[in-house]
Amino acid sequence: MRQDIEKLANASTSSGSGRNSVGDSRGDDWSNSGSDGGSDGRSDSGSGGGIRLPNELKSDPLLLHGRHFGRTVFALCNYPSLLTNGILQLEQLEEASIEDFPAEERREHFVFEKLLDSYPGLLERLREGSEEEVLHVGELIGKGASAARGEDTKSLKPVVIDWIVPVGELQSGEIAVSGDQWPRFLYTNEAYDPDDPWNGLLINAYRHVFTSPSSVEREPKATRAGNSRLHGMTSVTAPSVAYIAMQVQFALSSSSVFSCTDTVTDSETFYHSILDLFEDPDERGEVTDFLVWWNRQIFPTSTAAKRTLKANSALSKICQKRAALKDSNDSTS
Repeated sequence: MRQDIEKLANASTSSGSGRNSVGDSRGDDWSNSGSDGGSDGRSDSGSGGGIRLPNELKSDPLLLHGRHFGRTVFALCNYPSLLTNGILQLEQLEEASIEDFPAEERREHFVFEKLLDSYPGLLERLREGSEEEVLHVGELIGKGASAARGEDTKSLKPVVIDWIVPVGELQSGEIAVSGDQWPRFLYTNEAYDPDDPWNGLLINAYRHVFTSPSSVEREPKATRAGNSRLHGMTSVTAPSVAYIAMQVQFALSSSSVFSCTDTVTDSETFYHSILDLFEDPDERGEVTDFLVWWNRQIFPTSTAAKRTLKANSALSKICQKRAALKDSNDSTS
């Protein structure tokens, strides 16, 4: 099996996908095709040149899982390459530490482990299967992720302009904005505070994709479960926020077909720059507070939307007493 996996990894490298599967989704262009953005598994067809799935594949568990994984964990990924590289790296980690690998390979392995954790039995299936099986699994997950992205793109493109008025200077195309320059649409009331860049981010698009398009309104009109409920999603993930930001950035552009190599939107750099911030250990406290705030907006009844205890509440006083008692015991021991 190891020789088969090594051949697959070498084939991926020679075909241009290279070692870094999480940074290479070239050829994975997505147009304004798909369903109306209501919920997964209902319709994967539509106008345009997006991915059209045979009826027998629409209910495949791996394909359905790929839809949610791409939205909430990592959006731009070559999944066959991710799986082959991940299996090989698991063997390498028996004699090395993950910290010994370059940053991009560490991120790739993190995505691989998240995929294994989110789909029980996947690792055994990969290790016991043939090289064709590994490729098939990766292709199914990738097709699911690509189909979901295409649907979200089509669904957001016509409505996002109703929420946000883009900066006029950008409409002329005279100014080229790199992916690490974040647009004002990310911030509450389109107001960016350079002294407090963590302050505020857009919510409407997130609700549109994960709960339902009608949930953006004050009185939701959805008649079926949204994507979050279909996949048992009860809390916001940082990558899902980066995914929505990338979708809105593209929706505000004049392009009809998304491409990672597009120099106008520079979407891949934009997406990765947000992930870099979320994954920075020095920003861990801010990221935690950020996700608490987001969960209060999207999943207000979830335990992830934890509330700050009031200083004079009974629970707060109990916690203070317990902490004082613990400190006293620690000092006397």
